[in-house]
Order: sequence, then structure tokens, then C-alpha cells
Amino acid sequence: MPPTVAVVGGGISGLAACFHLLRAPRPPKVVLLEASGRFGGWLQSTRTPEGAVFEHGPRGVRPAGPAGAQTLLMVSELGLAGDVLAVPKGHPASQNRFLYLGGALHPLPSGLRPLFRAVPPFSRPLLGAVLRDLLTPAGTGPDESAHAFARRRFGPEVAELAVDSLCRGVFAGDSRALSVRSCFPALFQAERRRGSVLLGLALPLSHGVPTGEDQAGLARRARAERWSQWSLRGGMESLPRALVAFVSPRCELRCHAPLAHLCHRRGRWQLSLPDATISADHVVSAIPAAALARALPAEAEPLARELRAIPAASVAVVNLQYEGAALPVTGFGHLVPSSEDPALLGIVYDSVAFPEHDGTPATPGRPPLRLTVMLGGAWFQQSFGDPATVAPELLLRRARAAVSDHLGLAGTPTHAIVRVQQDCIPQYTLGHWERLERIQRFLKEQQLPLSLIGASYSGVSVNDCIASAEAAVGRILGSPH
Repeated sequence: MPPTVAVVGGGISGLAACFHLLRAPRPPKVVLLEASGRFGGWLQSTRTPEGAVFEHGPRGVRPAGPAGAQTLLMVSELGLAGDVLAVPKGHPASQNRFLYLGGALHPLPSGLRPLFRAVPPFSRPLLGAVLRDLLTPAGTGPDESAHAFARRRFGPEVAELAVDSLCRGVFAGDSRALSVRSCFPALFQAERRRGSVLLGLALPLSHGVPTGEDQAGLARRARAERWSQWSLRGGMESLPRALVAFVSPRCELRCHAPLAHLCHRRGRWQLSLPDATISADHVVSAIPAAALARALPAEAEPLARELRAIPAASVAVVNLQYEGAALPVTGFGHLVPSSEDPALLGIVYDSVAFPEHDGTPATPGRPPLRLTVMLGGAWFQQSFGDPATVAPELLLRRARAAVSDHLGLAGTPTHAIVRVQQDCIPQYTLGHWERLERIQRFLKEQQLPLSLIGASYSGVSVNDCIASAEAAVGRILGSPH
């Protein structure tokens, strides 16, 4: 009789784990447990009758690297290759990003000119930051905040404008609290390897030989056409929907099945649900670290303590559509440094990257314009109060005011959707890498058949989540459990 693997959490990580488990030559029995009424986690898309698509979570995926290639391979195997919408590197959405500072939009520096001339929002040429990085000795500490790292290597202005905004855009987090080692491992390793971030990025240890996945199908096309990101015609939620269609005939799927308690007895897990108890040989946890901590038994308190120490930020995602409106600039969108407005993380110009998602104009000759305003993050509580009880009207007013002030769009939107995504982005704070080491040590010492995957641990992107699932399945199938 094949062993039973219980996958807890039906977001993209849990679904990817099921996908890889079920494609094994001798697949185990798989049970997928999801607390809510839907699968897909933070991949949430709304499609209007006019064909417009609004993303309430991730809105694009990068194709680069081994993880990007693996995701594209999965997309192909699910039959979604024909639905891919690609944005090439030469596209304005790939090349143009902006900062909003001092009441004005400023393009992020590119090319040689900002090296030798002060280009706003920076008060001096960036050549000074480059020379500082080349001449500053490598750090010796095991970890550092992203802000302290950038300040030490590039100076205060790069830290307070560029890196502060980058952390808000990627993690909805505070650069002074986030770990450079865990959030930006490429920058941390570049400094350790070459003594300079810029040299380390310019001179990697090896250029890498493309793998079979890199050279095949969609990944090969992405390299040839120089994609910077991609989405799907029906929105990003098409990916979890296709995964559900693939796994549902082959495994047991349960919605409205929150995990109340986990107990490990005589080599097997007992998973307590509201209306049942199920047994499993191995558990794959694809739920947030804090949620798993609540379900663990008393004897696993050392593990629960580490899991509770991984916080998460809440983000209000406000989707807006305007009719016949024009942007003052064209690009991916703009970020807002915390010094300018802590509550407002940034605005994404969705119609620039993916005009295919705009739908049919309600009035001929007046094309729709879609935008997404991101609010809150690490500043949610101080800006809006409790994410569980904040009034959507307050968030909508705040988003519309930002669009009016920053982009000059003062009209009434034809569509407006407000979603408060509670605890949606894990925050890798200082020492996160040590926490992960202690977690793995506990699991090994206790010989617990428990795999931890998903955004709480080793990367918050869609690619990271899928890669963590695939790696965990490889270890499970290669083990006796």
C-alpha cells in the first residue's frame, strides 16, 4: 500500500507539491487540505463581463534562472503555453520604473548620464556610490539589514531612496528590519565573493550552462525573445485552476478543512480537522509559519517558537479602472519611499505591461486604463489600524487620492475593487537564516517526517514557492517515508 502524504495549504506551493508528488513513477496517496473555500492562495484574479482582468495578488512572473525555467515547464505541462502573455525586456514596462518623491515622479536612473550628473531624485552623481562600493571592504558580520548594507556600500541616499523603495515594492517591508542575507541573497553573496556588490554581480563565479529545462519549450522561447516577465490570458489565477484540474482526479482535495492540531504518534501523523481526523506518513506544510505553529503539539514548542518569529505584512490591494484616461508617463509603475508617504507603497500601471487584460472599451474610442494601488505593508497598523476591521471605503478614498495627486487622474473609476490581503508577505527579518537552520536541525533531530514549503522560508515569489515545493517532493520521494 503506498504511503499517504498530507499537503496542508492549497495555495500555489501546496498545489505545486501535489503536482510533483502525483507525477512520480510510484506516486503516494495524496490528500490536500485547504482552510478556505477556494484553492490558489494569494493568486487571485477577477474577470469582468467586458473581459478586463484585475489581479489581487501577484501580477507577473519572471522567467529568469532555474526556478523561472521550472515554472515555465510546469505551465507547458499544464497546457497553458498558448495563454502566456510575455513582456520583452525592451518594453516600456520592463525599462521604465519611477519613484514618487517631493510631489513628483522621477525615472529610476539608467544609462551613463546619472553616473556623471546629478539626476533627481538623487542630489549627486551616482559615480560616488559606484566608487564607494568598489573601495569599501567587504562586511564581516553574518547578517545585516538591507538598509545598513546599502548605506555602508553605496551611501545614505541610495539606502533611503532606492533600497527603501525596493523593499516596499518586493516585500511591503521596512528596509531597516529586513535581512539582506535572506531577502537579497545575490547582493550579499556578491559582496562576500568579490568584496564589491557591483563586481560580484558583474563577475559571477560561472556563467552557468543552460539546463535541459532552460533549453526546452517556453523557457527557450523566453530566452530567445528576452522576456522580462509573463502572465496568463485569464489572469494569474489560471495557474492554480489548471493545477487543480490536473491533481483533482488523482488525489483527495478538501476545502473548508482548516488544520486544528497535528500529532505524531508511532511514526504516523494524526491531523485533526473540524469534522474528521486523518492519518498520514508525511506532512507537507504549505501554510504560513504562524498558522503551522498554532497546530503543533506541545512537544514541538521549540519549532513553534521559531515559526512564530517569522512575521508577515498585510497589504491593501486597490484595483482601479478609468475610461479614456492617459498616464503622464509610461512604464511598469512607481514606488514611494517611506520618507514620502509610509502608507502608500506604490502604484502599478497594469495596462502598460498587459494591455490584453484591459477588456473591451465601454465607450468606443475611450480605452480603459487599469491601475493597482498598494497600501499598508509594514506600516498598515499605524496608517489604517487593524487589517481585519479597516473600512474598504477608507482604503478606496486613499487610493483614489494617490492616483489623483501622483498621476493627475481625478475622474471617477469605472471599476474599483478593494482587497485586504492579511499577512500575505512574510518578512525575513535579521537572523532569518539562523532561524531556518534551527528549524531544520529540530526536524532532523526529532526525525519528523514534516516538510516546510512556501513563502515563509526561502523566497516570496511565485517561482520561489514552486521551487520550494519541487525540492521538498524530491527529498520525500528519495526518502523511505
